[in-house]
Amino acid sequence: MGTCASKPPKSNPYADRDQPSDLPEPAQTPKSQADRDLLTAIKQSPFFPFYTPSPAHGVKAPKSPASSTPMRIFRRPFPPPSPAKHIKAVLRLRREKKAVAIPEDEESDEPAELDKRFGFSKEFTSRLEVAEELGRGHFGYTCSAKFKKGERKGQKVAVKVIPKSKMTTAIAVEDVRREVKILRALTGHNNLVQFYDAFEDPENVYIVMELCEGGELLDQILSRGGKYSEDDAKTVLMQILNVVAFFHLQGVVHRDLKPENFLYTSKDENSKLKAIDFGLSDFVRPDERLNDIVGSAYYVAPEVLHRSYSTEADVWSIGVIAYILLCGSRPFWARTESGIFRAVLKAEPSFDEDPWPSLSSEAKDFVKLLLNKDPRKRMTAAQALIHPWIRNHRDVKVPLDILILRLMKAYLRSSSLRKAALRALSRTLTADELFYLKEQFALLDPENNGSITLEDIKMVLMKNATDSMRESRIIDYLLSKNGL
Repeated sequence: MGTCASKPPKSNPYADRDQPSDLPEPAQTPKSQADRDLLTAIKQSPFFPFYTPSPAHGVKAPKSPASSTPMRIFRRPFPPPSPAKHIKAVLRLRREKKAVAIPEDEESDEPAELDKRFGFSKEFTSRLEVAEELGRGHFGYTCSAKFKKGERKGQKVAVKVIPKSKMTTAIAVEDVRREVKILRALTGHNNLVQFYDAFEDPENVYIVMELCEGGELLDQILSRGGKYSEDDAKTVLMQILNVVAFFHLQGVVHRDLKPENFLYTSKDENSKLKAIDFGLSDFVRPDERLNDIVGSAYYVAPEVLHRSYSTEADVWSIGVIAYILLCGSRPFWARTESGIFRAVLKAEPSFDEDPWPSLSSEAKDFVKLLLNKDPRKRMTAAQALIHPWIRNHRDVKVPLDILILRLMKAYLRSSSLRKAALRALSRTLTADELFYLKEQFALLDPENNGSITLEDIKMVLMKNATDSMRESRIIDYLLSKNGL
């Protein structure tokens, strides 16, 4: 009998081109009949021309166009990626001691030297006499000083000293430049530390500010055992919300609000609270989103971890401060930084443990609205000041809210259908929402004639504008051709 001839098998068009034709057999043979039938079906399928063993066998499976691979079942799912990785990387870059080598051109391998000239006055030693050190941080230290001459002769001040040796990257140099620019621009608020001048020499940058001798808000919290009465908490939060609403209107987001960054002007019981440390602050327009991750772990907002945020992130930090003032503990806590970030993203603050059951429902509602994980549903600083829990405390004055101008701009750009829908929805507004809108309307109607004109808006904006508002181009944005 002759030999039996057959045609060579056709190549599988769905198989990887780099896949060898002689594939190894699986390391183990399925024992049950069901497993053997499944293996036979896989081998016969045009989409699965090979057997994919468990990853435990160390055999790398070739690429397949199929959406899933049979028999690839993990007993233990992979843990979710840590949200702390990129945050730690950013912080590590900011704190690194070695400068990154930047070539002068493509042909040169020598690093370019950073330009650490700021253009500040070089008369620091001739104008001020430095005294004792007050505190120390990551990038420098603060000491007290006294003016030697001039109109402020004899006046005590605080001097923030930033060594130029710590400015190892262009980002660090720009951070210092921006901090001074923001301090120069943000002037005229009672709850903001007063800026006097900036100096430099070959070794340091000196930022001269108002001396606050009353200590940090954190020290006051600790001295009270971590718990404030509702009235005392209102007094603190009213001042914080006022100053935050002010620099939000100016187009500045602080990005590091915490009890350590609020100082009392004196030891007096009724002394004012002042916001300090704008080293991480930045300018932001109403339509802009920031993406760099900065701040302190316990006070960082969820949207900061998602790398898309604006002024709402500061309000979240105020919510954390409010929670601490009222109950003496942090709303989100863990033993590690990574655990804190997971809690901020996933966990909800507890309102069941003492002293929350004994506090008013309005206080709990106030904190919950500040700690809303959705920044679109979170109160603004100006809205928080008209919340029923705080608005009747010591004649609170509601500031102009940048959100109102942003909403007006969006309304004017809307279609006729959307405008009609918004008019219909306006009938469902609550009493608190109507109160907020009436307060904002009154601020935009200085002549009290019942209508708002473009000239009224321009006048109000110019009245509230500082150099920072012009720097962030908020007025240009609001009064642009397609805007107000």
